[in-house]
Amino acid sequence: MITASDIFNIASKKEFEKITLKVFRQQYDNNLVYQAFCSLLKKDKQNVKAIKDIPFLPIQFFKTHTVISNTQPIQVTFTSSGTTGMTTSSHHIIDLNLYEQSFRQAFSQFYGNIEDYTVLALLPSYLEREGSSLIYMVQDLIEGSNNPDSGFYLHNYNDLIDKLVQLDKSGKNILLIGVTYALLDLIEMQQFQLKNTIVMETGGMKGKRREMIREELHDILCKGFGVSKIHSEYGMTELLSQAYSLGNGIFECPPWMDILIRDTEDALSYVDYGKTGGINVIDLANINSCSFIATQDLGKKYSNQSFEVLGRFDNSDIRGCNLMVL
Repeated sequence: MITASDIFNIASKKEFEKITLKVFRQQYDNNLVYQAFCSLLKKDKQNVKAIKDIPFLPIQFFKTHTVISNTQPIQVTFTSSGTTGMTTSSHHIIDLNLYEQSFRQAFSQFYGNIEDYTVLALLPSYLEREGSSLIYMVQDLIEGSNNPDSGFYLHNYNDLIDKLVQLDKSGKNILLIGVTYALLDLIEMQQFQLKNTIVMETGGMKGKRREMIREELHDILCKGFGVSKIHSEYGMTELLSQAYSLGNGIFECPPWMDILIRDTEDALSYVDYGKTGGINVIDLANINSCSFIATQDLGKKYSNQSFEVLGRFDNSDIRGCNLMVL
């Protein structure tokens, strides 16, 4: 049985591959939804011998099925955001400690000690509903900072502007993490020249603004905040791990997470480095659910293992993925 210690102490590519195949076998045995999907593709523990043999479950299954690999009681259910009438995803969490260890360790790897930051969170659309895994993570980071100035902001933009200007001038390290449309709202109210602030966007216009390509968005945000780079977080309700970009839209994964790029015409094959395709995610922290998710995002992966997110498929019926209705 793979444990948290196995997952969060991965130190090499070989070790990652070995544990990934063990997790596949464990989830094949214990996740009935995933097993049925694998069976339809004629994949099982005998003929999956390498990572690229592993079937990736279409992310839509989290909207229609209970995707769990453990019989223990569910501690919490995270849900995705969606417009009225839209079916949302449900991610049933057996062990919140896994999620906490995943995001704490990943943040520490990319940014260092959380206590070195004041965390200001502008996540209105997430804060206004229940069940957001992002809010859970950011709340933990705010508490972990042990800083009375850290906190959430909803619609009190003027308070945030005052706090941000004051703290940045004082020379403290600030992490401003916000949903994209709210960060744009903020810089329409005030133009900044920030010297000590990391601005991290979590993506998402949430129907509030027109979608735009990353280069255009980051250019507007850089000018509005007076910073040279915009950081980004890549995560989703159905995962327990995040990848981070320290600028220019180039993401890197923590050691227990990886990205594969599938062919848009054939969901069971992969494209070369630098080619555009669908993003498949391996998230070994998701041991009690499914660690192999075929997302609806488009991206590219590079030979140094970094990747870009380029957008989403135009429709929800990704070719080659919807192979079954259970």
